[in-house]
Parts: sequence; structure tokens; C-alpha cells
Amino acid sequence: MISLNSASFLNNSGFSGISRSVSQRKVLHPVAVAVGSNGRAGEGNVSVVMESTLKDLRDGNSVIEVDSKSAVSGGVQDTYGEDSATEEQLVTPWTLSVASGYSLLRNPHHNKGLAFTDKERDNHYLRGLLPPTVVSQALQVKKMMHNIRQYAVPLQKYIAMMELQEQNEKLFYRLLMDHVEELLPVVYTPTVGEACQKYGSIFRRPQGLFISLNEKGKILEVLKNWPEKNIQVIVVTDGERILGLGDLGCQGMGIPVGKLSLYTALGGVRPSACLPITIDVGTNNQKLLDDEFYIGLRQKRATGQEYAELMHEFMSAVKQMYGEKVLIQFEDFANHNAFDLLARYGTTHLVFNDDIQGTASVVLAGLISALNLVGGTLAEHTFLFLGAGEAGTGIAELIALEMSKQTQAPLEEARKKIWLVDSKGLIVNSRMDSLQHFKKPWAHEHEPIKNLLDAVQAIKPTVLIGSSGVGRTFTKEVVEAMASFNEKPIILALSNPTSQSECTAEEAYTWSEGRAIFASGSPFDPVEYNGKAFVPGQANNAYIFPGFGLGLIISGAIRVHDDMLLAACKKNIAKRGKNGSSDRQAEALAKQVTQENFDKGMIYPPFSNIRKISSQIAANVAAKAYELGLATRLPQPEDLVEHAENCMYSPVYRSFR
Repeated sequence: MISLNSASFLNNSGFSGISRSVSQRKVLHPVAVAVGSNGRAGEGNVSVVMESTLKDLRDGNSVIEVDSKSAVSGGVQDTYGEDSATEEQLVTPWTLSVASGYSLLRNPHHNKGLAFTDKERDNHYLRGLLPPTVVSQALQVKKMMHNIRQYAVPLQKYIAMMELQEQNEKLFYRLLMDHVEELLPVVYTPTVGEACQKYGSIFRRPQGLFISLNEKGKILEVLKNWPEKNIQVIVVTDGERILGLGDLGCQGMGIPVGKLSLYTALGGVRPSACLPITIDVGTNNQKLLDDEFYIGLRQKRATGQEYAELMHEFMSAVKQMYGEKVLIQFEDFANHNAFDLLARYGTTHLVFNDDIQGTASVVLAGLISALNLVGGTLAEHTFLFLGAGEAGTGIAELIALEMSKQTQAPLEEARKKIWLVDSKGLIVNSRMDSLQHFKKPWAHEHEPIKNLLDAVQAIKPTVLIGSSGVGRTFTKEVVEAMASFNEKPIILALSNPTSQSECTAEEAYTWSEGRAIFASGSPFDPVEYNGKAFVPGQANNAYIFPGFGLGLIISGAIRVHDDMLLAACKKNIAKRGKNGSSDRQAEALAKQVTQENFDKGMIYPPFSNIRKISSQIAANVAAKAYELGLATRLPQPEDLVEHAENCMYSPVYRSFR
């Protein structure tokens, strides 16, 4: 999720407690996921996202190196045969034993409520436990949507959805898939932000694992307590930077739960293969520490060696428990830990940071799409960022990489078209000695500038991107300045939740006199200006990470190469199809972003067909993994799109024996 604190990066010292020798080993495990690599032949001096900033922490080691003697293992089997069975075939509702009667109604994986047939009620001892009526899943969906729409408060809708997930898993995902545009803001941003703030009050049942400092030395045993053993995707947070809301400690669990719901609903990853985890090392939020309903450790955050040792034990236990190809997605870690985690564990684990890599992919996709409206190439535009944290620098690096690939110019030259503003002003060469190393590539020759408006007037960017986590920082003066020297200024207010957005859609359209190309991190309603309707786009990571993760899983990828990130965005969301084109992926997505959508200023396709989009992204990512020699599920399927679609979880009820 997008949003950072306005402050500069904190001291990069959180991992000093782990010996350097761990990350310096030349013999690397083959499951390492690259945050970047320059080891690919034929790419000249073109680097990859974050590799230049992370290689110093890795002492020059590239995450692309694979020890040929290392074993590649792991992977998840369809234990119950449910996914390999057709919808007509009978399956047995196994748990530890056959689930029947009252226990079957309390098992969310198999419960169908009133949809159990008369035969199933007889065979599984359900007679008398249900009213006599038998209804279809479609009618259940209709009833649930009717009930949810009765709630006026979004948090009430969120609670109702979570209760449904705990009672009837398939109905929950059927509901979310059929009404994704209406329910996505409920289970994801912006409502999930409020849910995290009040998680202690609304907590009912565990939806994931809580691993605290109390479990140090026995994390492997804690992982064994989770009932599902075949895990493919873990989303983990330590709660220190939840959206733009700051440190929410243990209550950040709402983020992994929400993300993994989307992995299933949008990307088709089986819910039983998903595991939300919160690492609780305390919180520096005094309001939470004083709250009698707070559910986490009541202490200040652990840092330094204590933090590093806990994370190292966790990462080691995950690999030991679930194998080397389990995907670990870091979510909403503070800046000072986010890059360190990628640097340290990118060479030993399959890791992905959605705030850095996912955000970059979805924003780049929107920018390339916006070129259809404003013209020119990426290299012909000038970019100004407000926010130089993990999201801002990650986006900037992927843009520079794509420009470098398009123009064949050195990456350092492409970076000169991109400027960043942090809490101290424009990042320039004269500040080099005081900059965190993440920011140093963006320090250009220019006189110091203290505020955003002066930077806009001096740099005259064509694209303004906000990832600051500070609301209402794109003021009327800033937007009017952008509109004064751009016919169609591109303005992306990416910070979440809605309250932290740099400006609203209405402000962007009104202050630019209806000329802005606008997208935001959280959804905004359509805006009418001078009789014309504008539909603001949402630069939502949900366009990318579910399909991206599915692509890694179906290919058995052992690393994440930056070319996979480019494949996920450039060939799909961004590219418009051409008549007669043989690019199946581009054609499929082009049908989603119609000319009517472009006329309304939309630079992203509607979410109504997101599963189709995710299957295309998964196919692109998998194809790139096979091309780079990073895939382990062999032989390569002949039709990766069809293969991705066939691998997707279906929430349709199955008939029980």
C-alpha cells in the first residue's frame, strides 16, 4: 500500500545485530528473489530496480547467482483434490476427519449454509440443523449484498464481510468477486485503515498468526500451530507504517488479512495456501499503549539487534516449515527496515515488497497509459515526486529503468529527468553528505529549494507524483502552477488512506480547469466539471500483486527479476492493443481500457474484469521467469494464460459425497 511518512529515512541501522557473514556467503540458495540484477546478457549497463541501492548492503553480491548444487524444493500440493476436480465431480469435505453435522456448519472451508442439498443434509447429519429451504449460491450472494448495503458506516460493512469470511469462505469470495468494485474499498483501502486503528475493539477470532518477542526462540513451533501446512504466500507486517496512519503495532494485522483476501479474490490463489502474519515487537504509539483494548505487546518498539534476531529467526523458520519457494511479501514496514529486509533476504528467500515494487509497477503502468492522452515518450517528460521514501524511490527507479531501456541511455542519465522532494526540500547535490543512500541517486545539480511550490515552478515537471503520506499537500497554488505550463498535467496523489491523499479528485480537476490527468491511491467518486464527467483512476496495487504472485507460483519462480515487474505492467495495463497484433496479452487488456475510458481521463481499466487482467499478468510474469531461466515448474505450459486461468481458485460450491 502506498504512503510514507513525510520525514526522511531514519538511520539505516536496524539490522546491525546480524553478522555480515550471513549475507556475504558466495554460495546462495536458489530460492532467492532478486530485487534486481544486472547479470542478464545483452543489457549493457542497464541496472535494475533497487539493485544499485541494495548491492552495497550485499557487498557486491548479485541475487541472480544460483549455486548449481543447491536443491530446489517446496511447492504446494492440492491436498484435498478440490482444485483439480471439476465442478461436477464429488469431493469429500475432509478436515482431520470427515466433517459432518454441527462441525461442518462451523467449518468455513466447507460450509454452504442453506445451499446444502437434501442428499447432503442426510449424508452429513445436517437434518434439523438447518431450515428446510434449499437455496442457490447466487441467491445467497444477492441476500448478503442486500444486507451489507443496509449499513451506512464502512467499518460496519468491513466487520460484516470479515464475519462472512469466518463462516462461509466460498460465499465470501464469490461475493467479493461478483461485486469487486463496490466491495474492494471495504475489504481494502480506505476502510482497512480504520479497521486497523480499531482492530483491538473489533477483534473476534484469529485470522492469521501473531508472532511477538514472547515467541523468540520458538517461532517454528508457532508456525506449526497454523492448521494449514501447504502455504504458498505469506504477507507479513510489523505494523510500524500502516498506510499513512503510522505505527499501529499489532493492530496492523488488518493489512495482511486484506492483502491475502485479494490474492484469492483477484489472483486466484487458494485461501488455504495464504497465511497472514504480524510481527509484534511493540509500538511507539503512546495512544495505543494507553488503550485498554489494545491487543499487542505493551512496550516501546524493539530495535537493533533484538529486532534483527527476531526477524532472522522468523525468516529461517518460514523456509524450514514451508520450503524454499514460499513467497514472502513484506508489507508496511517503515523505511529504515523495508530496504534492509529486501537487501538481506533477497539472496536467501523468495521475497517481494509491495510498497516498493508493486507500487512502482502499477504507477509505471498508469504513466505509460497516460501517454495515450498527453503524447510523447517517458523520456520526453519530467517527473517531480513529493516523498522520497520506499514508494517514491521505488517508483522513480522503475521509471528510470524503463526510460533507459527505451532510449538505450545509461540509467544515470535517465535519472536526471526525475526529481524528488523530501521533508527538507528538493534533493540536490549540496545535500549529498546528509542523504540516506536510498536518496543519493536522485541528488542532481540545482540550487536548494525548500518547498514544493517553488520546486514545481523551478523544475516545471509534466508529471507530479505524491507518495508523502501527508494529506492536502498538493495545494491550489501547486496544481494551478502545474496547469500553467502543461496542457494536460499528470497528477498522481498516491498516499493512502483517503484522508492522507495529497489532493482530492475534485480539487485536481477544478484547479486545473478540467485538464488534469488524475489518479489516486484511494478511490474517489466521479467528478463533474463544466458539464463533463471525469472518472478518476485508482493507482491500486491490487492491479499488480495478485497476478504477479500467481505468476511466481505457477512458474515455480525462484527469484524476482525487474524484467518481471516491467512485464507485469508494461504489457498489460499500460499497453493499448493494435489491430492485427499477435500480442494476446496486450489485446486482452486493451479491451478493458476503451476509448470511452480514455475520454473520461481514466488511465487504468475498470476492476470489473480484474481476474482476466490478473491471469494476463500472471502469464507475462511466468513467461519472463521461463525466459530468464528462473522457473522450476517444467516443462513450460504451452498456453500460459490458459494455464493461469486453470490454476485459479473457484469459489463455486462443490457437491459433497
